Amino acid sequence: VTAAELPGLIIEISVLSTPEKISDPEEIEIGKHGLIIEQNTPYPRRGLLLPEVAARRNWSRSQFLEAICQKANLPPDAWRAADLYIFEAEVFSETS
Repeated sequence: VTAAELPGLIIEISVLSTPEKISDPEEIEIGKHGLIIEQNTPYPRRGLLLPEVAARRNWSRSQFLEAICQKANLPPDAWRAADLYIFEAEVFSETS
């Protein structure tokens, strides 16, 4: 960050709740829940997307699921055989 960039700088910190494993993707609430995916076969993969990502991009639940797979470098439908976790985030921000 340069001195010239400081006036427009926004610092944002997300404090995450404890992730909760889900068995049904219908439990995901866009704008409320962030998403974690874990798959251990044939090799370990993990991805995380914050709650505001899906809300800001106006994603559907299925788009959110495909995006979390992409984040973990998995095929778009890999969520069907992976462990899914939801969490909430409390966001703090400050403008310089």
